[in-house]
Amino acid sequence: MTVGILSDTHLSRLTPEFEARAETCFADCSVILHAGDLTDLTILKAFTNREVHAVHGNMCSFVCHKALPEKKVLRYRNFTVGLIHRAGNTYDFEDQLIDQFEDVDCIIYGHTHHPVCHHHSGILFINPGSFQATGRHGHPGTYAILKIGDTLRATIHEVPV
Repeated sequence: MTVGILSDTHLSRLTPEFEARAETCFADCSVILHAGDLTDLTILKAFTNREVHAVHGNMCSFVCHKALPEKKVLRYRNFTVGLIHRAGNTYDFEDQLIDQFEDVDCIIYGHTHHPVCHHHSGILFINPGSFQATGRHGHPGTYAILKIGDTLRATIHEVPV
């Protein structure tokens, strides 16, 4: 199973450019996970023929906050995945994320606009970065691909221009 992961799109509406980039990046993905700050729900229409899960972020509209949960737990094969936008803003960010979930194999989050893919405390942490290249830290647009089989394998990719 191939899962496409994005976050921090920060778009006020669905645009043709976003749709084209999303289709290119996630063409082989049967599941899409959005880790918040989509800003507007119409963004999810770019993924109509796929299983889609999203959480709201701190920059989301009132409508997004009402429609989407703060966090979500998903199960794929023998793995449990936590999806959240953020949990605090301090140096122990990932430890605070761990406190949000019980017995997960992977935590997917956003907020920082900084792409991350590593293990901490036995958990795979994935932050796809900002899909729209809005990162304060000079990162290009990025996203993640999670392969779920006998193991979890994730990679970070740059959004093609």
